[in-house]
Amino acid sequence: MDKRTDTATDARFTSAAGRGPGAAMLTAYAQLAAAMSLVGVNVGVAKTLAATLPIAMIVGLRCLLAVALLLPLSLWRDGLRLPPPGALLNLFWQALLGTVLYNAALLLGLRLTTALEGGLMLATIPAAVALGAALLLRERLTPRGWAAALLAAGGIAAVTLARGGGGEAGGSLAGNALVLLAVCGEAAYALLSKRLAGRLPVVTASLWMQIFSALLLLPAWLPLALPWPGAAGALADPLLAGLLVFHGLTASLFSLLLWYSGLRRVPAGLAGVFMAFLPASAAATAVLFLGEPMTPAHLIGFALMLASLLLATWPSRRRA
Repeated sequence: MDKRTDTATDARFTSAAGRGPGAAMLTAYAQLAAAMSLVGVNVGVAKTLAATLPIAMIVGLRCLLAVALLLPLSLWRDGLRLPPPGALLNLFWQALLGTVLYNAALLLGLRLTTALEGGLMLATIPAAVALGAALLLRERLTPRGWAAALLAAGGIAAVTLARGGGGEAGGSLAGNALVLLAVCGEAAYALLSKRLAGRLPVVTASLWMQIFSALLLLPAWLPLALPWPGAAGALADPLLAGLLVFHGLTASLFSLLLWYSGLRRVPAGLAGVFMAFLPASAAATAVLFLGEPMTPAHLIGFALMLASLLLATWPSRRRA
């Protein structure tokens, strides 16, 4: 590497305020950690919302809010841009599986199980993506991938045993199964997104996915809200309305922007490690704010799932 390259690299990681090399990378790490922490916190928020509002209304209003925010952002950053037909079809399937199926199964599952166990189930997403790539895309599953899948299965078994078969810790087999269905939807979304990688700007792709999601959900939730007050009357409660706005902003916009801002400096392989913040923040929210109990079996399940997540996402040693 010559001096010009060295200088450009140093300049990229040094701010105008004179922070030393590495400050920009630390900022990127913080962005990735914040993105996954917001996703984890939203497990507890979603459980609170699902206890009062119809599931279709929660997801539908969240998508409408996301469209209202992403539309001007997309016009400002990318201009008025209609994706090609093949990309639109791909975004439709991403919306159906990654938004509608994922959120419907997650919220319905959280009605039956605890936010703690739901958050732990979401830690299996990297293992599910690896298995899906092996089964559907015929990608070779490495020994690390198999080990991650086995650890994830062990974590699921530990969480199931945590209830002692009697639901004493508040969990539910049916609820956990629905959250695992949500994991499958998110894994399918991740695999579909590979097709569009680099072909569309992130904000534009997110906008069209949210548009498709809102259109798919509109027939399900609009009749529930009309005539006023209908089910939407519950939103007269400022706390509930605030939680819904927080859920929409953080789950559909802020976590996305933080994640992709961090990816500008951090390699995708290393960024996956920050998914560990998802189950950790979900567990902390469930225990500290929702008062859910954590048993030793839960701790074992958390350790196994965290090991699975790190094993599936930790970058391999290789020379650039």
